[in-house]
Amino acid sequence: MAMGGGGQDGLMSEINVTPLVDVMLVLLIIFMVAAPMMVQGVDVALPEATTQPIDTEKEHLIVTVDKSGQVFINDFQVGVDALREKLSKILAGRPDHDVYLRADKDIPYGTIVRVMAEIKSAGVEKLGMVTVPLEAERKGAAKRG
Repeated sequence: MAMGGGGQDGLMSEINVTPLVDVMLVLLIIFMVAAPMMVQGVDVALPEATTQPIDTEKEHLIVTVDKSGQVFINDFQVGVDALREKLSKILAGRPDHDVYLRADKDIPYGTIVRVMAEIKSAGVEKLGMVTVPLEAERKGAAKRG
């Protein structure tokens, strides 16, 4: 009985990797299917470097968040909890479901994300962000300082 021989009575010293590869492929498929379900977020089309002004011929629906965190639909104050319901009713009578969000730059990010989530859940197809051109902001800061 020789230990180092490769005969039929010898011990097999090779690892069978086929079951390991099978398990890894199954895990890979599970993670590929489950990963998109774990990600939660708000779809936002980020602005590009150059922007076009808003068309002023038609009336736009603008949601505003001021410095104190109060939410307004155009000029009417509404609570964040009631925002989805109010927007759904307003959008039901409108041909387009586009909304613009105007928020103070000092508002916490979490508040903005919550407002955006409420807007999107109301059935808004396109959510635009209202910003001030960089040149105008610099001029305003120079006048203040």
